[in-house]
Amino acid sequence: MKKLFEAKLKRVQQSAVDVTLDPDTAHPNLILSDDGKQVNCGDVKKNLPDNPERFNPCVTVLAKQSFSSGRFYYEVQVKGKTTWDLGVARESINRKGRIELSPEDGYWTMCLRNKKEYNVCTNPSVCLSLESQPEKVGVFVDYEEGLVSFYDVDAAALIYSFTGCSFTEKLYPYFNPSINYGGENSAPLIISPVNHTE
Repeated sequence: MKKLFEAKLKRVQQSAVDVTLDPDTAHPNLILSDDGKQVNCGDVKKNLPDNPERFNPCVTVLAKQSFSSGRFYYEVQVKGKTTWDLGVARESINRKGRIELSPEDGYWTMCLRNKKEYNVCTNPSVCLSLESQPEKVGVFVDYEEGLVSFYDVDAAALIYSFTGCSFTEKLYPYFNPSINYGGENSAPLIISPVNHTE
């Protein structure tokens, strides 16, 4: 069974794309690395223009890259974090005020809460029981197929798939490292290079 999952993961890894974070969408408390591959939440709110693309008050950032056809895949290290959200969002999402993470509102995401509670962000949310805590999460999208899948990369296991989605506009990789809870959740989300050879 594991061999089967490993083969499937290798297949989706063929669709790996280079993803970098877009500072113009980042909440003012977020700290992005110079190479655009890491994000965590600081305590100081930077004085940035509240442009329409910028998330506020949610501590969220999108990737610069968008996709409106075909397949794409990327991996994010979540090791050491107690809370996070990951997935994809459509271009027309609401970026201001309270955000409901659900496919109806243009978000296909999963999240971690309280170190061990994994949920799929639907309305109502679906609680996941995972055998191990993923340290690296792979996100795979097949635009035409209407599929968004999340993988535990190290375990080569499928965590969850949204199926039968209807995509009509650009999709952006979505990242929310969450507030740092006094340093407890200060580890960054890291977009990792995909290793095809493992």
